[in-house]
Amino acid sequence: MMITDRRVFRGPNLYALYPVIRLTVDLGELEEYPTQRLGDFTRRLLEHMPGLQQHTCSYDAPGGLVRRMTEEDGTWLGHVLEHVAIELQGMAGTAVTYGKTRQYDLPKGQYYVIYEFEEESVGLQAADIGLSLIRHLLPPDRAAQDGSPFDFQAEVDDLARLADRRALGPSTASLVRAAIKRDIPWIRLNDQSLVQFGHGKYQRRIQATVTSETKHIAVDIASDKSLTNEILADLGLPVPRQAIVYEAPEAVGAAERIGYPVVVKPLDANHGRGVSLNLQNAQQVATAFEKAVEHSSTVIVENYVTGNDHRILVVNGKVIACAERLPGHVVGDGIHSIAQLVEIVNLDPRRGVGHEKVLTKLLLDHQAERLIAQAGHTHDTVIPDGLVFALRSTGNLSTGGTSVDKTDVIHYDNRVMAERAVRAIGLDVGGVDFICPDISRSWKEADGAIVEINAAPGFRMHVAPSEGKARDVAGPVMDMLFPAGTPIRVPIAAITGTNGKTTTTRMVAHIMQLAGYTVGMTTTDGVYINGQLTVAGDMTGPWAAKLVLRDATIDCAVLETARGGLLREGLGWRKCNVGAVLNVAADHLGLRGVNTLEELAKVKEIVAEVAQEWIVLNADDPLVASMDRRSPGHPFYVTMNPGSDLVRAHIAKGGRAMVLEQGINGQMITYYEGEKNTHLLWTHLIPATLEGHARHNVANSMFAAAVGIGLNVPLETIRQGLRTFTSSFYQTPGRLNIFDEHPFRVILDYAHNPHAMSEVNHLLARMRVHGRKIGVVGVAGDRRDVDIIELGEIAGRTFDRIIAREDDSLRGRAQGEAMELIARGARQAGLPASSITLISSEIDAVDAALREARPGDLLMIFGDNITRSWKQIVFFGKTKQEAERAELVPPLPLMLVAEPASEINMHAMPAAGVPGHAETED
Repeated sequence: MMITDRRVFRGPNLYALYPVIRLTVDLGELEEYPTQRLGDFTRRLLEHMPGLQQHTCSYDAPGGLVRRMTEEDGTWLGHVLEHVAIELQGMAGTAVTYGKTRQYDLPKGQYYVIYEFEEESVGLQAADIGLSLIRHLLPPDRAAQDGSPFDFQAEVDDLARLADRRALGPSTASLVRAAIKRDIPWIRLNDQSLVQFGHGKYQRRIQATVTSETKHIAVDIASDKSLTNEILADLGLPVPRQAIVYEAPEAVGAAERIGYPVVVKPLDANHGRGVSLNLQNAQQVATAFEKAVEHSSTVIVENYVTGNDHRILVVNGKVIACAERLPGHVVGDGIHSIAQLVEIVNLDPRRGVGHEKVLTKLLLDHQAERLIAQAGHTHDTVIPDGLVFALRSTGNLSTGGTSVDKTDVIHYDNRVMAERAVRAIGLDVGGVDFICPDISRSWKEADGAIVEINAAPGFRMHVAPSEGKARDVAGPVMDMLFPAGTPIRVPIAAITGTNGKTTTTRMVAHIMQLAGYTVGMTTTDGVYINGQLTVAGDMTGPWAAKLVLRDATIDCAVLETARGGLLREGLGWRKCNVGAVLNVAADHLGLRGVNTLEELAKVKEIVAEVAQEWIVLNADDPLVASMDRRSPGHPFYVTMNPGSDLVRAHIAKGGRAMVLEQGINGQMITYYEGEKNTHLLWTHLIPATLEGHARHNVANSMFAAAVGIGLNVPLETIRQGLRTFTSSFYQTPGRLNIFDEHPFRVILDYAHNPHAMSEVNHLLARMRVHGRKIGVVGVAGDRRDVDIIELGEIAGRTFDRIIAREDDSLRGRAQGEAMELIARGARQAGLPASSITLISSEIDAVDAALREARPGDLLMIFGDNITRSWKQIVFFGKTKQEAERAELVPPLPLMLVAEPASEINMHAMPAAGVPGHAETED
């Protein structure tokens, strides 16, 4: 039994709309040994993991898993591993529940084990521990049994420590929970506590409890305890008397002037580091100074204020919570020594290291040693039963303290005092450390003083007090960062399909720019921010989407979403406003477990499942049209068949649709909203459609218009966007780019599958070409033989002459294999072998075609490296000097290019159009 593959889906995916891990598990000989054929395996497993008895499994009731394991033959070990991985994560403190195990189309004995995770590294390690446990519990006569030493409890402890290290701290976690409750998207930006809330220009950030709205100068002031004391004193607020010192003798002198007892603390440390309280003589002061100077070269001596230690939390100028902090301590039992009592206290699962848990472990450090010695005790002293012995002078939770909620009893005057103090420092979130005998009495009547203002106050004493009511202190922070009515998300449009994604994405982005948005766009050739290429490459996966949503300048995201990223990691976001599924056609079949059109449709359907407002669907494709059932968004159908029964019924019910209708002057794109209809635009007025004859771009224009309407763009802006969007290389590289400066016409396109090549066939069939139709045809090597041959057949019916080539990357095929399959298909279509040439290199193939073409010919190049091929086309026939000069001329700005229709007219107009397109989805 082994794990042969691991895949982490970090966003909505084929299996769930939240993160899951998918293991490929090969049971080997254990395929023949379900749990009931493994002796006492089930009993021993439950002894190690009694929590499995609560798993419901398919029976939807506690004990369901045990029932599955013990009924008849039992269940298979892949299924057991699923539940063990889930339970292990719960034992480590990251509770998850979802899982399933399926064989799908895997060979016999192999299974996909799918389960939810909260923290990726914990989920992956849980699989390894689970596999080891199962193998150790197998009967000795099984070959997969592992008899090597295995300490299961130690493994669980290691997993728990990993979970603690990777988990968000209590304060940050509370803020994330508050964001989720308010449906505010969040992105963890590092391995610590830096988190982004919201998207694009609306984002806010927090680092622990410092927010992106926290003023830097306010943090500096709060970090300077002496300056804070001075500012508060000038406002008449209660503060202790202070002196700044730099040497131990100075500290002693200051203490004697102020009067004992005193406090010695660093000027700008935090979490109680280097603080010594209730110092009674010069020796103690000198020792305390040496500890304080370890944290800051400047040290403060101030009078010791007696009373209880309180933390008052102020958010956005208002007191939100108050807690009394008790110093870290042990309670004697008359049996155990101080050192033993510390060990017992630290066994509390709520205690961890630093801020990783709601309480912090006690340490026998300098402060504890001083207090033990001051009391005349040692580590071995046994404290009388019931006696509380403090190991800290301060009540900081970070040094082992505990907290008691006092929010309901704090006096009004003390509230006002805390609010004034935090406002005086200038903090949006601040913690006031206030010492007083009784927080329910006014500071004006009882002794008390503000000893510190914290710029990054911890929330755990309020969200998980040791005693009293837990307070929602994170909610007010979220409400401060995002007041009611404040935008949180940028509008997101996600576009998927087999063909047409890139052009439609670019059309939508162009429309949104005209509408005044700063657009972040992902496409097959890169990430664009406001029309500028920022990252080149195929950027249609989750990483690129997150890059766009993290950009602080964008206020709209248009995301081309391809099959590859969905199958590798899932989506890079949880929700979109508008989703669009253009079509599902045969491409990439046989890859990553997707073998049929129906399975490919399930991948594309993920976009529909997360579209919240509108899901734009191709009504002419049954696999796409049916996706409305899985989407929370309203269906918005696109059809090139005005007689569509589905669309007619949808419109009759008040639904939205984009319909291509025949008119006297050509074809009209008409927008229906119920019975109301609006003529949007004649297709011949859209430059990208080549005066309405490139029906694939008519379809893309209709989808783009529907998405724009879904994003609430005015119709006139959509019209203008479609009128000014062209198929030039600089606006849609590799998408029907026409070059007319040679004696023959050249078209560069990216058709790479049978469906796309069919659309090219229909388009070229409607063009009157005076010479030959020549095609330079290639295909990705990872496509199925049957698909490559079919593409070759269609090309053979389309062109009079074919030059078959290879892509730069062979994708696992032997050199020449893919182009030979293309040639085979072309021959099967009836193209003579003498009209087919095989040239492996794309550069050489393009060059040969350009040299062969004669006046009146139409040369269509299906490119792999689009930019390189375009340069070959443009610079063909030029001298080296002319080419170099041409390179110096900058291209027109991307996205806002408008070319007159007359500049891109064909020699003769096609007779009719046909839907579809030819684009990648790698």
